[in-house]
Amino acid sequence: MTRDDLFGSNANVVKTIFECATEACPDAIFCIITNPVNSCVPIACEVMKKANKLNPRRIFGVSTLDIVRANTFVGEMCGVNPKEMNVPVIGGHSGITIVPLFSRATPKVSIPKDKLDALTKRVQEAGTEVVKAKVGHGSATLSMAYAGARFANSIMRGLKGESNVIECCYVQSDVTEAAYFSNPVLLGKAGLEKNLGIGEINAYEKDLVSKALPELKKEIAKGVDWVKSQ
Repeated sequence: MTRDDLFGSNANVVKTIFECATEACPDAIFCIITNPVNSCVPIACEVMKKANKLNPRRIFGVSTLDIVRANTFVGEMCGVNPKEMNVPVIGGHSGITIVPLFSRATPKVSIPKDKLDALTKRVQEAGTEVVKAKVGHGSATLSMAYAGARFANSIMRGLKGESNVIECCYVQSDVTEAAYFSNPVLLGKAGLEKNLGIGEINAYEKDLVSKALPELKKEIAKGVDWVKSQ
C-alpha cells in the first residue's frame, strides 16, 4: 500500500476523530501515529482550527520509529547497544523527508563517508524494508507499537513535571519554511514546552534538509487542502 493509498484510507478517519475531539476533549494531548503523518497532523490541526479549538502545543506527530531505527542501525554498525544510542531524526516521517543527524548522535560515533549514503537511505526506507521482508503480508507493527509507547511515556513524564524530557516529534513549526517539522522538543505540563529547533548540523545534513523541504511542504499542503475541500 502506497502513502497515497494510506491517505485515501486514513484522512477521513483522522478528520472524524478530531471533529469529535473538538466537542469532547479539545484540551487533550493528541499523539498521531496514523500514516501519512506528514499529512495527517495538518489535517488534525485544520479541523481543530475550524472549530476555534486549536492548541498546536498539544498535537504531536509521532516520528519516534525513525529514531528507534536510526539508533538500531547505527548501534549495529558501530558496536554500540541501540538502547544507549540517541540519533536525532528531523524533517518528516516518510522517504526523503526523514533526515537522520548522525553528526549529533550520542554517544558520538564515526560513520565512514563511504557508508553514509547507504545508512541514510536505510533509515529513510526502513518501512519498505520491513514490507519486503514480510513479502507483502504486513508492515511494521511491533516496532511501531514500541515507538508509540515510548513517545506516549515521554508525554506522560512531561505532564507529571519531570524535567528535561526531550523527544523528536512532528509539530506545527516556524523552524523552517515548512509549516510542520520534526525536531527535538522539550515536553512538559503544557505539552510542547519549547521547540528546540534543528541545532548545529553539518553540510551533508543541510543538503538532506534542503532536499526534504519541497516534498514535506507538498505533503503538508495535501492535508490542508483536503480539509478545505470537505
